[in-house]
Amino acid sequence: MSRGRGPRRGSSRSSTQPSAADQLKATFVLLVGLSGGLIAFQSDASLVMIGGAILGGIVVGGVLLWYLVWITTE
Repeated sequence: MSRGRGPRRGSSRSSTQPSAADQLKATFVLLVGLSGGLIAFQSDASLVMIGGAILGGIVVGGVLLWYLVWITTE
């Protein structure tokens, strides 16, 4: 019998499953995007404008997330 040849211990999650941090980042970006769409909806905008506000909010949320990650990791 040799040591270290048994089943590995540790994380049982597969590497294809997103981590909690990645899920939180995606939720943050979607929240910013949907808030832009909600503001457009409340101002009686057309569906095209609401869609544009959601897409614009997702872009802004992604940029904001990139900036927050950039300033917090050195």
